[in-house]
Amino acid sequence: MTRLPRGEAAHGYRAVRRRRAVAAAGAVSAGLLVLSACDKPTPMATVTVGRDSVHTEATCGGEGKTLSSAQLTECLKDKDIKTISVDPDDTVRFGVDPEIADKGWTIMLNGQPLSDPSNKTYRSVGGYVFFNSQYGAQGNSTLVSIREGKQDTTGLWSFRLKKDS
Repeated sequence: MTRLPRGEAAHGYRAVRRRRAVAAAGAVSAGLLVLSACDKPTPMATVTVGRDSVHTEATCGGEGKTLSSAQLTECLKDKDIKTISVDPDDTVRFGVDPEIADKGWTIMLNGQPLSDPSNKTYRSVGGYVFFNSQYGAQGNSTLVSIREGKQDTTGLWSFRLKKDS
């Protein structure tokens, strides 16, 4: 039993509950404030080979604004590009978010178009293409990009494919 007069323990409990409610409301408010300061993420692009896959946000653009050729050239020099191993006998699958597909997208091999523009969210290409000199490949590593836009480029998602044989 408590030594507090009748009803005093209940008042103390209410004060604790009130402090917790104020603290929770403050935490929620702070969280919303932090989230409102964040940039909206760009749509994602994914490359899948067998059971392995890598995905990334836009290397450049992806926000609907047209990129200049100078911006694209700089973007293709980016060193922080996701890498995936590809056996030439494998099928390489490309997937894009619907926002990219709606604007049309093209698979680029070392900066040159490998496919016609598509509005689908998924495409497949034989792995041998990415290491064949006939298609502009050089060596055991190839830069593959997804270019958003049919005429003007509004985004670029890049991946490095490494030959695995």
